[in-house]
Parts: sequence; C-alpha cells; structure tokens
Amino acid sequence: MSPNKASCSRVKVTELQEFLRDPPPGFLVEPLEGDSCGYRVHSDPEINLILIDDSDSFCRGKIVFQNSLGRTVRMHNLWEYTSLRKSLLSKRIYLLTSACKYNCDTNNNRAKDEFEVVNQYVVCINGSDPLIKWQMARGLDWTISSVAGESYTVEIDLTEALQSWATTNSHVCTDKLIKAEPVWRDAAFTLKYHSDALFDFPYWFGFSKRSFKVKLT
Repeated sequence: MSPNKASCSRVKVTELQEFLRDPPPGFLVEPLEGDSCGYRVHSDPEINLILIDDSDSFCRGKIVFQNSLGRTVRMHNLWEYTSLRKSLLSKRIYLLTSACKYNCDTNNNRAKDEFEVVNQYVVCINGSDPLIKWQMARGLDWTISSVAGESYTVEIDLTEALQSWATTNSHVCTDKLIKAEPVWRDAAFTLKYHSDALFDFPYWFGFSKRSFKVKLT
C-alpha cells in the first residue's frame, strides 16, 4: 500500500454539510423535532467513538450527536479508563473540527490577527489502524504513570495529522481559504481521570497535565 493510500485509510475528513447530506455507513441523520433547527446524528457505538460536544453548531442550526462522550471525557475508576482505552485502540474516532484562516483587521492603525472559521469538517481517525493504535497506546502509557493513585489530564492532539492530510488533499478545502494552509482548531480531545486519593499532589501542582500528538506517518 502506498503512503498516500495508507494515510487515507487512517484518517477521513468530510465537510460537515456533506456528512449531513450523505452520512457514512453506520450513521443516520434526522431533523431535530419541534421548533429546534438542526439535526440529530445517530451512530453505532459498537464501531464508532464519537467525541463531539452538543454545543458544536453549524450555521444551519444545532447538531446533536447521539452517544457522544464529548470532547472532554471524564473517568472516575479503573473500569471506565480500561473501557475507554479499548475503544480508542479499536474503534473509529470522530471529531468535529474547524478549518480557519488568519484574518488581519486594521482598526485605528492597529493590526489585529484573528482566526476566521471557513468551514467545519467531521474527522474520522481509525483507532484500529496499526500505526494509529501504536501511537495511541504508547502515548497513553507515557502520559499515564498510574491510574488508581492519581488524577490526570491528557490531551490527544490530531493537528499534525490534519495538516499532513491537508497537504495531499488541498482540493478538498474550500476556495475561501485563498489557497493558504488552513489553521485547524478543535483538533484535539481530552481525557480527565479524577482519583479519590486524599493527597494528589502531582495533580494539584499541575504535573499531571500532559499531551501527545497523533501523526499519519
């Protein structure tokens, strides 16, 4: 398998509007009931791990992903951690990210750099892919020295994976990016484990806040 084809099997990036119009196998999209404007997205929790907050919205209305754990996943015991770790290393992981560009606005002769959201994308990372699985397992082992005895916060960053994908799939990004490399926001998710240990000094002093990156190559 060529490097490009292997990368495509590890990550799939779909424009949000396209995802809602033509959802992939295992997903069902339906309009929200009542006066609410938006969509409800159903998925199979046996094969998909959805990490998207309900507050994430689109210009056409609110989008609610059923069975989503949210972008920040909280755990309170060893069983919850073990279950989540198994899901991360075996299921397809879904995030909602934003492709942005720098917007320089001049006001009173002062330049102000801001991020302008150009489009939103549903990102799927294949947790069962050997490379992704190895990176996830290694990252979790490195960032989590113990589970039962301390609290911790771990951020898993997919920014470099998306940057690598965008380099070889620039035609997918909208022309509104003006051919500039997109700035990816919300391309990460966080695991928080809360221990009931009485003296959790590493967490109190910020030593248990760590992160690792997931790459395509």
